[in-house]
Formats: sequence, C-alpha cells, structure tokens
Amino acid sequence: MSNSTVVKICGIRTAEDARAAADAGASMVGLVFVPGSPRAITHDEAKSILRALPSDVEPVALLADPDDADPLFAWWRGRVQLHGNESEETCERIADRGFAVMKGFAYAPDALRRWNACGAVDTLVVDGPRGGSGVPFDHAALASQMPELTTRVLLAGGLTPETVGAAMNVVHPWGVDVSSGVERERGIKDARLVAQFCRAAGVTPRRVPPIES
Repeated sequence: MSNSTVVKICGIRTAEDARAAADAGASMVGLVFVPGSPRAITHDEAKSILRALPSDVEPVALLADPDDADPLFAWWRGRVQLHGNESEETCERIADRGFAVMKGFAYAPDALRRWNACGAVDTLVVDGPRGGSGVPFDHAALASQMPELTTRVLLAGGLTPETVGAAMNVVHPWGVDVSSGVERERGIKDARLVAQFCRAAGVTPRRVPPIES
C-alpha cells in the first residue's frame, strides 16, 4: 500500500485502536510514555499494541524529557518522538544510540528555525501551544516558512477530520499527526473518527472503514 501523505495517529492505547488506525491507512502510530498523560501506556500494553501492527505501520514512542537511563531505550526498536523541553544535546545522544528522532514543539518562528538546524532530528512535529490538547495554531505563518526548511514536517495541533484537508492545502506538510481530534472522549479513540480523518487526509484504507451511522 502506498500513500502520498503520512498520517500518524497518536495516543494509541490498545491493540484494537492500533488495528483501526492501520485499517484506516495510517502510516504511523504514536505510543505515549509520559507519566500523567491520559494516553500513557505501560510496557506490557505497548507490547500488545506492537504485536497488532502490520509491518508497514511504524510505531513511535513519545517521550518528554527522558532520562538517559530510561528503561524504554533498552527494549524499544522504533522511532522516538521527543515532546518536552529537550536540548539539541539530548536529541543527539538519543540519535547516537541508533534511534530516529522526531522533535515535537509548539509552533513559533524561532523554534522552527532552531529545530530545523538540529541534524539529530529527522522530523519536525510542529504542534499547537499545548501538545495533545487539540489547540490549533497559525498554519499560514508556518506555510510562509516551509520553503526555508530542510527537515520534513509532521503537522500537528488541533487537527480533526473536518479541518485536516484545509490545513494540508495551506501547509503542504510531509504528514499529519492527530490525537484528540479522533477521540470520543479524552484518551479514548473512536475508530469512525480515525477512518474519517485518514480519508480526509487522502490516504487509502487497508480495509473498508466502519459504516457511518
């Protein structure tokens, strides 16, 4: 299966949610390992989710200000998304351990330039003011900076099935990232919304999406 746009469904908490995201056409799923998050999962829950994923759906471990001794680094084999107040040095240390690093941050012109200049980061996850809160930001401002970027952009922050198409038309990102925009309540994914989001983002489902009521 080939899709021109990458869709990442973040905050996956169950194998059922992982299969729904994969069936809808998502290329990536995000697993949250941030204590206190309504979407945080355990090692055992993560293992169950990983077993449910097709080989062409990439898992992403979301961390915030991890310690170098974080036990996740001993067993995780996928991509890592840093979504805290990490420094360039932290990104470099994690990349040096063999992990592909995505850096999430609230959109600001200076922040975009800062992280675009960090060679250890292979994807910029450009978010709204509070990650996971569903709050959007000024897409036109980001679009004006896109020509100067050398690092690919995963657009996040307040996207929904109703807004993702317009946001993509403005920004033209490499991919889009959603969490709260496909939830029926905080931390609980809705398979129909996931399918609607992927369809609105223009990706091809692996299976026929659920029938809409």
